[in-house]
Amino acid sequence: MAGRVFASGYSEDILFGTGQVLHGKGKGIYAYDFDEATGALSEVAVTGNVRNPSFMAADPSGQYLYAVNEFKEFEGLASGAVSAFRIEADGHVGFLNQKPSHGTDPCHLIVDKTGRNVLVANFASGSVSVFPRHADGSLADASCVVQHTGSSVDPVRQAGPHAHAVALSHDNRFAFVPELGGDTIEIYVLDAENGKITPNPDQPRIRAAPGAGPRQLTMHPKRDFAYVINELNSTMTAYGYDPARGVLTEIGTLSTLPGDFTGTSFCAEVQISPDGRFVYGSNRGHNSIAIFRVSEADGSLALVGHEPTRGEIPRHFDISPDGGFICVANQDTGNLAVFRRDPETGHLSYTGHEIADAGTPVCVRFLSS
Repeated sequence: MAGRVFASGYSEDILFGTGQVLHGKGKGIYAYDFDEATGALSEVAVTGNVRNPSFMAADPSGQYLYAVNEFKEFEGLASGAVSAFRIEADGHVGFLNQKPSHGTDPCHLIVDKTGRNVLVANFASGSVSVFPRHADGSLADASCVVQHTGSSVDPVRQAGPHAHAVALSHDNRFAFVPELGGDTIEIYVLDAENGKITPNPDQPRIRAAPGAGPRQLTMHPKRDFAYVINELNSTMTAYGYDPARGVLTEIGTLSTLPGDFTGTSFCAEVQISPDGRFVYGSNRGHNSIAIFRVSEADGSLALVGHEPTRGEIPRHFDISPDGGFICVANQDTGNLAVFRRDPETGHLSYTGHEIADAGTPVCVRFLSS
């Protein structure tokens, strides 16, 4: 059987908060057929003329795709953009419309579980925006924009707020925003009907260790736990979760790196296996996927090992819907690499299948064909 994988990334040069300029080589949004038996990828379509589509998310129906356009100016505003597309049978995506993201360098977005809204994290300016969806999949004007404030101990990376992602509780009641600049996870109550987020009165935020730089959060699929990967100090933090109140409680934190590693590395993506038994996180610099086993008793983590990503700067990865494979987007070497996942041990093994030239991939998504 065949599934489909979409990949997106930088199409033009971009200035990062570190001062690094990355030369984007992407052509737009790529579509690949995915062999669900072997893990092989084959290109089927490229939708061009999409500027810096750095992160993507599909709606619950799988008919529409949304991407942030990561830049610092849009239509004369200090803003990036967010774009809506219809997914076509041949792998192309049909442009529907585009809206300013109401913040610079938008880096992440998610569609809420009702399909009513798209929530966007604007990294450079540190804000979160909510966009209602029309029936045809296009986006309405933003119904809510929340500006973060604050800073932390790193004078370069944490001089101001940097919202890095949005994650939702399974019941769609709460939104969690890792705030790299302020070393917090901001917690909001989501009003999906009206497209609004407001601070959670029971816990508006939880603080991370100074200099941690929370980046991404994933919820356990079956239990009341959450896992946050911290970019700046290369750690993974486990949290207990109270679903009634939207409250997080720290369980413990582990390094994502081997004990003998002495180089420079920063974390990126975190995901959990569909059965909830293993958590995976990417190390940019060490160029590996860190593998953690989840304790069924208390949600704590134990390091299983590391798998090299067969490329440099693994910006993102995705787990196939059946949990059998992981596809890694190696940003700086421009390749997608596919690994088979052992559901019993959590270990990854390289399949030998890759796409050698995927532009400058920043995001990769498994979707149904």
